[in-house]
Amino acid sequence: MKKYLFIFCLLFLIGCDDENKVGREIAQIPMGLTITRFDEIFAKAELKDLPQLKKDYALFFPKQVPDSIWEQRFSDTIQRQLNQEVAKVFPDDTSLEETIRPLFQHFKYYFPRFKSPVIYTVTSDVDYQNKVIAADSLMVISLDNYLGADHYFYEGISSFISRNLNPSQLGPDIANVYARQLSSPPKNRTFLALMIYYGKALYLADLVTPSSSDAEKIGYTEDQMFWAKDNEIYMWRYFIEKELLYSTDEELPARFLNPAPFSKFYLEIDNDSPGGLGRYMGWQVVRSYMERNPEVTIEELLKKPADEIYIKSNYKPKKN
Repeated sequence: MKKYLFIFCLLFLIGCDDENKVGREIAQIPMGLTITRFDEIFAKAELKDLPQLKKDYALFFPKQVPDSIWEQRFSDTIQRQLNQEVAKVFPDDTSLEETIRPLFQHFKYYFPRFKSPVIYTVTSDVDYQNKVIAADSLMVISLDNYLGADHYFYEGISSFISRNLNPSQLGPDIANVYARQLSSPPKNRTFLALMIYYGKALYLADLVTPSSSDAEKIGYTEDQMFWAKDNEIYMWRYFIEKELLYSTDEELPARFLNPAPFSKFYLEIDNDSPGGLGRYMGWQVVRSYMERNPEVTIEELLKKPADEIYIKSNYKPKKN
């Protein structure tokens, strides 16, 4: 017995040492950041500065938008309050750099061709559906979506949305944006294919945001995360018994994949469940696959079809 315990401890220590080695390698990757605080620039500007702003930051001034709109924003009370509240949470670039630099270092480690984009921060009238936008060598972050879940600006927004309007959500949000770019939506629109599509994105977050909790990665509270883990075997049994995995029922995304206050099993447990549990289950399938196939790189994983991942995952949830 002591012999087996020694071997187990030895393997555990070796695994920890490997993880620490990777962490040290990632931390040494040079990663410059260029952050332009356009939110601050606009907040400090006056009407007379509009022509120069349009010249210097044409990206944020579409030609079809008349100057009268921007003139109104200079004097708008709500806009001023937004600027003030963003300045309280993000008084300088420190917290942004502490979140983004290690994330980009992780991306560079796993995707050697990755290049840090030019980053602009803005306010967007709390457009929570577009918190982070990334295209080519550019990234735009709407900081008014990260003021804290209980901020008074978020009153009237459903709690399943506002709970993710925290500064700690920025890293997972950036990871998710890049995951959508790196992994194309499946042409095969089965429930399984969609589950694993979202599962790949969450697994990528495992790699590039290791300091984020599982709850933050998927946008749950800690209690919701506990519920998901505690009921994993029953959810999987439900999907199997109802023959949902290869179903193309158009109602399934709304029931189990889209952001929602709860998932819809049409059972008494619904009100206790978090939304998007299909994403959670896809995540566990992908994790199981990667545990059993450690030679597969993340770039290879993102290209693999859902059926292959599912079959080779040998996923079998265990009862807690």
